[in-house]
Amino acid sequence: MAEKTEKNDVKKTHRELAVELFNKTWDLMDKEDRTAEDTDHMIHAAHASRYHWGVVGEPLHWQRGEWQVSRVYAVAGHPESCLYHAQRCMVITETYAIGGFDLAFAHEALARAFSLLGDAEKMDKHLALGKEAAENVQDKDDREYCLSELDNIKIA
Repeated sequence: MAEKTEKNDVKKTHRELAVELFNKTWDLMDKEDRTAEDTDHMIHAAHASRYHWGVVGEPLHWQRGEWQVSRVYAVAGHPESCLYHAQRCMVITETYAIGGFDLAFAHEALARAFSLLGDAEKMDKHLALGKEAAENVQDKDDREYCLSELDNIKIA
């Protein structure tokens, strides 16, 4: 019985860290006067959150974690890493048939990565696919948020 309690405690700790680090990453992404050290912390926090979700999460957590890591690299100006994690996000999305809001944002991640890489053709393809997916998002606020994020992507 003690072993089961200990495993539950470990899982609880992983989940708490995943959430805390995910939120910390958002705080750092939104920080207007982010320093180079803040950027390093942002990257590490995103990876750490994804790691913890990999231990205790489900495919949706993994997908959103890869999306966040991709976005962090976009914010930090590292296009190759941004693309790598955007592609990982899409693989998880397709493998587990994740749709709606999260499908739209998987395309958003790819469009953003291709924008940073200067590939207008692939950027436009994923913008169109992202907008198509966003149109199927039931919640109006979520749909409008997806579309607004897609509309912010321009060729770098």
